[in-house]
Amino acid sequence: MLSRLSHLALACAAWGAIAAGPAWAQPAPAFADLLRQATQTAPRLKEAQAGVREAQGLALQAQARPNPVVGLEAENFGGKAPYNGTNQAETTLSVAQALELGGKRSARVSAANAEVTAAEARNRQASADFAYELAVAYAAAEAAQARADLAAQALKRSQDDLGVSRALVDAGREANLRLVTAQAAEASARADAEAARADAVEALARLSALAGVAEPYTSLAGGLLSAPASPSTADGVPPADMPALQVARAEREAAGKQVTVERRRAIPDLTASVGVRRLNGQGLTGNDSTALVAGVSVPFPLFDQNRGNVAAASARANAADARFEEARLRAEADWRSARVQADAAVSRVSASQQSEAAADEAYRLARVGYESGKTPLVEVLNAQRALTDARRTTLDARVARVRAQATLARLAGRAPFGE
Repeated sequence: MLSRLSHLALACAAWGAIAAGPAWAQPAPAFADLLRQATQTAPRLKEAQAGVREAQGLALQAQARPNPVVGLEAENFGGKAPYNGTNQAETTLSVAQALELGGKRSARVSAANAEVTAAEARNRQASADFAYELAVAYAAAEAAQARADLAAQALKRSQDDLGVSRALVDAGREANLRLVTAQAAEASARADAEAARADAVEALARLSALAGVAEPYTSLAGGLLSAPASPSTADGVPPADMPALQVARAEREAAGKQVTVERRRAIPDLTASVGVRRLNGQGLTGNDSTALVAGVSVPFPLFDQNRGNVAAASARANAADARFEEARLRAEADWRSARVQADAAVSRVSASQQSEAAADEAYRLARVGYESGKTPLVEVLNAQRALTDARRTTLDARVARVRAQATLARLAGRAPFGE
């Protein structure tokens, strides 16, 4: 109870701050416009895009060849005679170059490019997930705003009922108990209106944060809850290009290429060197002279054959295979479930609209009967609560329909509602 009061107090404070805010406060645009704007401002999408750039940078680095090594050596100096000076010193300037053998570079480049493909697939999945969450948050904010309007309307009806009750009591046609009951109902409706308004402020703040907007929206254009339902498809076969499958497939491919990289790392590399040696006071004439030096070296794989890294990469590849199979099974199940939920959501909206129409007519008749003295106040209050509940149920059904349609769009890798 305390947490609920704290939540309500904070939300009311936020509402007061926004209501008294400066003129820069803007309403949220329509969902399609907000989604286009959010692609440039949402932190989550920026993070996914940065992941692609990171993979591209690593792929660029994978193309680099080993740098040459320049060496300078001096020997036969600073010792005992005849080497106590530099007259007998030998100086060698050389350049060494490591030569990658066994296709290491091509395997490394191929694995890095596979990581770029996986990062791009993750970016597409992040975009689809973000569009889904933005649609759900937008629908939630729109529903919260509508609930606040419903609560305000319920408060207005309670105030009207209170006025009628007061007039009937003053005319001696009702007991004072009826007036007290109406006053209690009006107070309850007022509290519900304040709570609904606070919930609307909170929902708008969450939507603003998700879209990456610095200042929270104070209202929104709406229209998402009344968007037409997507046509139902006969089969429940999931699309072959679902983002979850693309990510799992790309990660499996990248893991497989990494095994090749580790296997080729076990092949020793060749290092070739060439240089110039200066000989002081040596040679046939006793004068200074120079000579070329060259060499080749190769590691002998006696202790390190990279077996551990090969085994680890193979295990990661096996895990990627398992994740792909899990993703495939889950995608099929999620798609079929989403299709059923979308169809059920459409039916639920239709049924709730019919219930709302019946509740509206029941309340109208109860008011007419009460004003004519034929219906007790309690029936009017019950009819009013039933109407409010029916309208809230319709809102919940519309939100569920938006969520179901957005889920289908997310699974298919597209933005919801035709964008």
